[in-house]
Amino acid sequence: MTPARSLRISHVGLRGIVGPGGLTARHGIDFACAFGTFLPEGGAVVLGRDPRASGLMLSEGVKSGLAATGHDVIDLGVVSTPVTQHAIRRLGAAGGISIGASHNAAEWNALKFFGQNGTYLSTGEASELLDIYHLRKFHFTGYRGLGAVRSESGALDAYLTELSDVYDFDHLRRFRVVVDCCNGTSGLILRRLMERFHLPFVLINERVEGVEFAHEPNTSARIVGLQLAPLVQPLKADAGFLFDVDSDRVAIATEEGDAASEEMVMPLLADYVLPRSEGKLIIANLSTTALLEEIAGRHGGTVVRVPVGRQAAMDALSAHRPEQIALAGEGTGAVMLSRFRFVYDGITSMLGILSLMAERGEPVSRILAGYPRYRMLKGQAPLAPRNVPALLLALQQEFAGGRQNTLDGLRVDWPNEWFHVRVSQTESIVRVIAERRGDAPHELYNAVMERVWGMS
Repeated sequence: MTPARSLRISHVGLRGIVGPGGLTARHGIDFACAFGTFLPEGGAVVLGRDPRASGLMLSEGVKSGLAATGHDVIDLGVVSTPVTQHAIRRLGAAGGISIGASHNAAEWNALKFFGQNGTYLSTGEASELLDIYHLRKFHFTGYRGLGAVRSESGALDAYLTELSDVYDFDHLRRFRVVVDCCNGTSGLILRRLMERFHLPFVLINERVEGVEFAHEPNTSARIVGLQLAPLVQPLKADAGFLFDVDSDRVAIATEEGDAASEEMVMPLLADYVLPRSEGKLIIANLSTTALLEEIAGRHGGTVVRVPVGRQAAMDALSAHRPEQIALAGEGTGAVMLSRFRFVYDGITSMLGILSLMAERGEPVSRILAGYPRYRMLKGQAPLAPRNVPALLLALQQEFAGGRQNTLDGLRVDWPNEWFHVRVSQTESIVRVIAERRGDAPHELYNAVMERVWGMS
């Protein structure tokens, strides 16, 4: 892999393959110095990491950079990013950093940055942080002002207490649930949840690992079908859930042993949240299933479409009053709920889906069968950046009969189908998604892919 592809520095943070030509300790130290300079003087910073082997190395550098810029560090150790975000608000910290690469393989790692409310930085804030980093305008303090480091061991239990204030765990004990933890932080969370609240989870791939995971830590239906779904019926479970390493994404297997599309997590949660939420807005990106509009319509809700990427979602959240919004997220199994102050959290998503099952008195397969059927096709192709404008113009001309949206690449809609073509934020590729109500949109998808490959 070339250096350009093994290290990504962008508004969503720092991500790369650890080692020469990729992510190094120097990057962690410099970004921590930049973040310490960006934050208000004197405020403490919460730090958490996932179990990747490189996490300890990076966390030591991050602690040094933060201390050098005058910030105390509250080290949570190995915890999920959602637990880190909850701790920022609970402890009144100035911000936080989570070290972990979510759905990427074990050789990857990343730094994610949060403000004092525990949410991802806005585009404006992220731009300021990047400017400080690239210009190396770090504000170091003298030896009398250096920050201190202390450990905090109560973050997980405080997080679970907050969950218990929202979800009726007594009501959820009826369900036998098998969970694939993918050797990540969800195993730590769910084991403690079982101990405190006696929920009958069956955990697989629970042991925390740092060098190799049991399988690709991706919350796609493909991975669910290969790793989790075949176990649901033999274990006599009511549902199955699969997490990425960081526990901020989740995927589903039904009680019948079928893998549900990752796109179904957000519609299920919308169906549960909208009837009990003051807010009726759903924030979703342009690549997420159109089933959301139908679910929202059942409950008097509205879907606000934004560009792909967490920065766009955070910007959209800041454009509305919190009480107007029910949930926000994307079709990868990453969803933010208003009750938890808009933190991407797979654990809260799983509990919300189980609560929907308990409320309806129906298995998840029957709930899914009650929705209109949408079929989605996804693909990608390598494309030089210089060819992208010409590609998008050609697609606009070829599909001029549809309703066009150029907010992020090009999305074209017709009454029962749509496609979206956009440049990936993390790889040198163009992503193509097409969806239709009813049968899969093979004709539309093939026509778009033919045009894309013709210009690659």
